[in-house]
Amino acid sequence: MALDLLIWGGTLVTPHGPLQADLGVEDGQIVSLALDVFAPARREIDATGLHVFPGVVDAHVHLNEPGRTHWEGFDTGTQALAAGGATSLLDMPLNSSPPLLNRAAFDAKRAAGEAHSRLDFGLWGGLTPLNLGELDDLAACGVIGFKAFMSHSGLDEFPAADDATLFDGMRAARRLGLVVATHAESDGFTRTLSQVARAHGRLGVRDYLESRPPVTEAEAVGRAILFAEETGAALHLVHLSTARGVTLAAEARARGVDVTAETCPHYLHWTGEDVERLGARRKGAPPIRDAATREALWAALKAGQIDTVGSDHSPAPHELKTGDDFFAIWGGISGAQSTLNVLLDGGYRARGLPLELIAAVSALNPARRFRLGGKGALEVGLDADFALIDLNETFQLTELFDRHQGNPYRGETFQGRVQATYLRGQPVFTQTPGGAQFSDTMRGQLLTPAVEQTGAV
Repeated sequence: MALDLLIWGGTLVTPHGPLQADLGVEDGQIVSLALDVFAPARREIDATGLHVFPGVVDAHVHLNEPGRTHWEGFDTGTQALAAGGATSLLDMPLNSSPPLLNRAAFDAKRAAGEAHSRLDFGLWGGLTPLNLGELDDLAACGVIGFKAFMSHSGLDEFPAADDATLFDGMRAARRLGLVVATHAESDGFTRTLSQVARAHGRLGVRDYLESRPPVTEAEAVGRAILFAEETGAALHLVHLSTARGVTLAAEARARGVDVTAETCPHYLHWTGEDVERLGARRKGAPPIRDAATREALWAALKAGQIDTVGSDHSPAPHELKTGDDFFAIWGGISGAQSTLNVLLDGGYRARGLPLELIAAVSALNPARRFRLGGKGALEVGLDADFALIDLNETFQLTELFDRHQGNPYRGETFQGRVQATYLRGQPVFTQTPGGAQFSDTMRGQLLTPAVEQTGAV
């Protein structure tokens, strides 16, 4: 029988390294990886000169639908993700309205995703003082895990988890076999520093950066690890901005704690000076740090201490990103389209990161950590999710597809360009001489954790 699709002539980026081989697809799955596949195929793609990467699994995005689709929604958000080589996403539970704290909110967000997402998607549930009694029900719905803030989220309807709530939530997550993801910043520390700065009229960019020093992350990371160690819960530390936080996670993992560490492209790409220059478009929490901290993160990534890289894509309308008080400006950085750009240009080209490491932190590790069966690698039997990339093409990023035009990556120059992205063997994004093309027929499917014991990658 003929294959549905044959990709030939390219270099496949596998978990074991680059491989010169052809890739055969049938019924949405990879069925062959071999040199010179001679089976007939209904469609063929000449990938000569290109690298075939596993589709990015972005485990940290804020698409905000339903309720705040005008901030970002599944349609535009997954366009941007697909243009960046992503095929799967895990959507965070806050910023949508209502936030995903119970079954009704899960059902509403699932319906929005199934109607509008161009990519496969999973949904995080919230862990707050408001919904401890809902965790079992959310697990039955199929949430990927539970997200908790250790500092103010910015939204009163998604309050921070106090220590007792976080501890009890971790015990419940351990019983349910799900991961707890934490935004690890010390609430008391950051709140006090912010109040002092604002009381003295210090409202600028540098004042904000200094109100969230690295120790506020390290303290919260240490506390989250302690709770995970005591409860036996699986802990995922999101958007770590310092190598100190990464080191704490690595040390805990070495003594048997089930903990993984994520960082984001913006911490690897920019410095605090860039935030001062461009302002609110690069405002986030934790904040972007100095050049030495950025290099320490790259070193930790190269050493294998960082498990996943997620975009933390979080746009907001223009009116929320302006004002004289930088503390009051809404935080959040648009980056869904640029994860591979940063990793390939800053990592592979500039710092010699192996391609298989880039594929691991962007696809394989998140797929394994969150038990996304069929995702994360170019292997026979897995979904045919992949991106075709020209590692030699240098380009200026001017065509962006997220909802708002305040994307801080606009105008940046990168080497390594996504030429096409395929989900389950079907093209969802193609770069053509006339511009980008997106499929109008492909719709994503809900991803839920495979039924097996969770574990660190």
